[in-house]
Amino acid sequence: MSIGFGVFLFVVGAILAFAVNVEFDWIALSTVGWILMAAGVITVIIGIVLLARRRQSISTTRSAVDPASGEQVTRRENLSDPL
Repeated sequence: MSIGFGVFLFVVGAILAFAVNVEFDWIALSTVGWILMAAGVITVIIGIVLLARRRQSISTTRSAVDPASGEQVTRRENLSDPL
């Protein structure tokens, strides 16, 4: 969701910076556009970093011998990072 929101911010900022030719005395729309584009890029970068962290997994394999029956027991765990 954060990647899509970052792209949305970037597109709205580009429209305000390059396509709108309206001038107001109290606000510069081109400056607001540049700020929104920068915020969009930062949001996309943070979204990619969080997505990469979320996809990491931990794999553990343990082997042991059951003392009662003499069988070898192998246990595998695949854990995903909760963030």
